[in-house]
Parts: sequence; structure tokens; C-alpha cells
Amino acid sequence: MTALEKRRFGKTGREVTAVGLGGEGVLRTYGRHAEANAVIMEAVNQGIAYFDSAKAYAGSEDYYGEVWVRRPDLRAPVFQASKSASRAHAGAEMDLLETLQRIGIGTLDLWQIHDVRTFSEIREIEGAGGALEAFVEAKERGIVRHIGVTGHHDPDVLAHAVENWPVDAVMMPINPVEGALGGFLSSTLPAAKEQGVAVIGMKVLGGSNYLVPDAGVTSEALVRYALAQDISVAIVGCSTPAEVRALAAAGRSGPLPDDEAAALVEAFRPHARELAYYRGFR
Repeated sequence: MTALEKRRFGKTGREVTAVGLGGEGVLRTYGRHAEANAVIMEAVNQGIAYFDSAKAYAGSEDYYGEVWVRRPDLRAPVFQASKSASRAHAGAEMDLLETLQRIGIGTLDLWQIHDVRTFSEIREIEGAGGALEAFVEAKERGIVRHIGVTGHHDPDVLAHAVENWPVDAVMMPINPVEGALGGFLSSTLPAAKEQGVAVIGMKVLGGSNYLVPDAGVTSEALVRYALAQDISVAIVGCSTPAEVRALAAAGRSGPLPDDEAAALVEAFRPHARELAYYRGFR
């Protein structure tokens, strides 16, 4: 099996696999332990070494914990990420303790301020007693190795965080719809690169809404489109081991050639605004 490409994770000095297992899919459920275990183990077997989660993603942290506690030898080489949506210092601090307990680890590779949508939230998070204080403290104490921010509503809001917060990573939508709309790819991503901040691509398949196999819009094409952008890792939630194998195969195929990526953007352009459901357009 060909090894997955490794990419620099911003200015952290770390490397991650070009594709990672998202926290959605079967991981965002409760009580489906055998299925979740099969997906995580298939990702490990495929050489995927970036694992996404969030406190808000149902039982995802518990599913990871079941694997890492049972197989601590598998934990060392992987990059485990999670998130907190708390906007206040105390709430974020409690979230982190719970996350570490649920995943069964002492140190988290990446802890992210989850789903920042408005400038009102920005002010709350970065103000006195805000969550950003807890994130910085956790990194200073070595409980988390790196800190980040995620968002999929407003490119300007996310760009502010990238330019003004001491984050190591940013997670944003990376797909042909964004190629057509502009914003995340045309302003937030360049701002991240200028700051040396790693970029994690999400909404790569648009929650599977973008798949039109008869027109050549396959999961492979969409993953490879994401890999053609200047990002560190593209993450996709999976529900079966077969989906994990498809993700890994797309990762091994490498970035989509420029002309194919451009054609994909044009195919989505007429309907881009309505397809960007996660942006909250009215």
C-alpha cells in the first residue's frame, strides 16, 4: 500500500497526513460502538493519522477513547483533534477536562474554538474572561500542543481570528462551491498562509450533497479538489470502512489537476449560493 502524503501543519513543525478522518459520519452518533471502532481502525490501517472530533459531536470522543485506551500503541503516531464551543473561560476549561477524560489521553494535539460565526462571538471569546484565555493557558501548560479556530459562516469573521488570535490552525470549508463564491478560499486561506497558520479543509463533500456521480462529481474528485488547495489536511466524516478506504484512495491519488479543478468550480457556479447551506445565507 502506498503511503499517504504528509503535509506541513503550518509553522508548528508537525506533519499530518493529507487526508484525515472527520468527526461526522458514524462517529457523530451514540451507541454504535462496533461500527465506530471499525471506521477508526480502518483509518489507522490505511495510514490516516489525523483524527477529528468535538465535544458537540455526540459520542465521537468516547469512540476514540475506546480505541486509544485499548490500544495505546496506536495513539502515539496520530494527531488527535477536538473542539469546544464554549465562549467563556470557565466553560472551555471544563470542556477540555471532559474531552481528555472521554478520549482517554493526557495531551490533545489540537484543541479548537468551535464554529465561530459572528463578530459578537469574536468579542466575547477574545474579551476578558473569554474562551481564548483558556485555550492559551492550556497550550502554555502543555495540556494541548496546538490551538485553533473553526468556522463556516463568515470568511471575514474567521479571517479576524486568524489575523488576531495566537492560533496554530484554522478549519474552514474547502470545496468547489467555495471556489465559485470566494471568501474562504480567496481571503481567509491567504490570511492563514501569511500568518503561518495550518488550514484544515472541511465540508469537502458538502455533507454528501455535492455528489453527482453521473456527472463525474465523485467523492474522489471532491477530495482531490480540496487537496489541490493550499491546505494541510482535508477531513471527511465516514460511516463505513469502505468510505474510509475511498477517502484514503483519493488521498493517494493526489491533488486534482488545475484544469479539472477549474471545471469543477464552473459546474457548481450557477448554484453555488444555494449549495453553501452551511453559510446561513438568507
